[in-house]
Order: sequence, then structure tokens, then C-alpha cells
Amino acid sequence: MKSTVNYQYDYEEFDYRDEVCNKTDVLRFGSITTPIFFSAVIALSLVGNILVLVVLVLYDTLRSLTNTFILHLALSDLVFTFGLPFWAYDHLWGWTLGERTCKAVNFVFYAGYYSSIVFLMIMTIHRYLVVVHPLSDFGTRKHLYGIIASSIIWTVSFAAAVPSLLYTKVVLHNGVLYCTYDDITWKTASAFGQNIVFSLAFLVIAFCYANILRKILRSRSHARHITVKLIFAVVVVFFVGWAPYNTMIFLRSLADLQVPPFDQCEISIAVDYGFYVCRLIAFSHCCLNPVFYVFVGVKFRTHLTCEFNMDVM
Repeated sequence: MKSTVNYQYDYEEFDYRDEVCNKTDVLRFGSITTPIFFSAVIALSLVGNILVLVVLVLYDTLRSLTNTFILHLALSDLVFTFGLPFWAYDHLWGWTLGERTCKAVNFVFYAGYYSSIVFLMIMTIHRYLVVVHPLSDFGTRKHLYGIIASSIIWTVSFAAAVPSLLYTKVVLHNGVLYCTYDDITWKTASAFGQNIVFSLAFLVIAFCYANILRKILRSRSHARHITVKLIFAVVVVFFVGWAPYNTMIFLRSLADLQVPPFDQCEISIAVDYGFYVCRLIAFSHCCLNPVFYVFVGVKFRTHLTCEFNMDVM
């Protein structure tokens, strides 16, 4: 029976392999690499995404439906970034920040994860409609449609993150406090939920871009190519970062469920190492999107150059 007194848990499901599988080296690897890498990601994400928001808010010429979604994607990246300092702290000293903070940080992570996926997907669908079906115009109410769609996306993302708010707890295991799901069922469901959303988004985006590429091969519009290149670059970076991570959390779920051969110690350790590396890559997506806004988006470069010249004068 589990006890909740002072976070004392008889938590066999947390890592049932510890008795026969020593993962000290894996944990040490995570405690060294994660804080260092996350510190760089946090700094770059704050600078880049805040700069994107400033440009989008200040210049009316950027208030298109696409850029409305870019604005909310930048907000999503900042929401996601908010949780990274806490994870870095956790890897250094364990989770000593209390259960409320544990729940809040997990909620922020999942809300940022789901909103990023959906905003990228809706941006791609919008680009698909503009390029492949140019007659499907939203008229003069584009900005209103953008606000409504963004509100729905945020609502759905927050709703999808609610289980993490309800079922994550601080658990004591081998003398160390952890912030995690207190039940293997919810932990597995969470991982599979991420996999399902990621896979559906991949199918939608792949379909849209296959048709977009077919269309632009027949067009000589330079401006259209630039716009497609911007959205395409953001999507590629997202999937290159998140696909390996989703693969690893799926494999870890199989290990937690003791599915052969992932119940073997050597394979389990290899999966954990892979998880740490892929998580570092995936979590860096929040600082990479602004790079593409600046270097691929002509309007962003133009306005940023103006801002820089005004500051220097």
C-alpha cells in the first residue's frame, strides 16, 4: 500500500529495475549534461522569442493570419521555456520544490508541447490552403479567425495537460525526491498520448507539404517560395527534434511495462541514455524557431535591421 506521509511512497512502479539494474551512471550523465544544455537553451529562447514578439507587435505589416500563428507559437515556446529552469534544478539537487510546483511545471511542459504541435499544424494547413487552394480566402476577418483559432488551440492544449496536473506527485525513491507520475498507467498513457498527437500532426503536415511542393513546382513566384521556405524550415526543425524524443519515450514505456526485450538491463540502460540525448535535442526547439524567423523571413530581417540601426543612431 502506498503512503503519502511526507512524500514517502512505496513506489515499486517508479523503477522496478533498480534492484537488479544499476543506473547510477545514467543518472550522473543526466545530472551533468541537462543543466548545462538547458541553461543555453533558456537564454537563447528568451532572447529570440521575445524579439519575435516585439517585431510582430510593433509592425502592422506583419499582422497576417500566418504571423498571428507565429506570434502564438512564440508564446508557446516561452511557456515551454518557463519549465526548463525547474528541470535543470531537479537534475542538480532533486525535486525539493514541493508538490504544487511539481504539478505546475509538468502542466506547463505538456501545455507547451501540445500547443507547439497544433500551432505548427495549423500554420501548415493555412499555408496549404493559400498555396493549393488560393480561392479559399478568409476575407477581411482574417485577424478575427486567427484569434478564434488560437484561443481554441490554447484551450485544447491546456485541457490535454490537465492529467499531468492531477496525477503527478513528488515521490521519494532511494533517498531522492522525484517529480513524476505516481502511477504507471498514467505515465504510460501520457507517453502514448504524446506519440498519438505527434503522429497525427506528422500525417497532416506531410499531406499538406506534399501538395504544396507539387503546386510550387509549377509556380515562379519568388515571394511564395520564401513564405513556404519559412514555414517548411520551422516544421522540419520541429520534427527532427521531436521525432527521436517521441521514439524514446515510447521505448521507455515498453521498458516500464516489462515488454521483452526492453525489460533487459543492458537495453533499458541504452534506452535511458538515448532518452537523455533526444530530450536535450527536442527541448532545444523553443530556441530554434526564432532563428528561422530571422534568417528565412525577409520581413523579419528588414524590421530587425531597422530596429538595430535606430538603436545604434
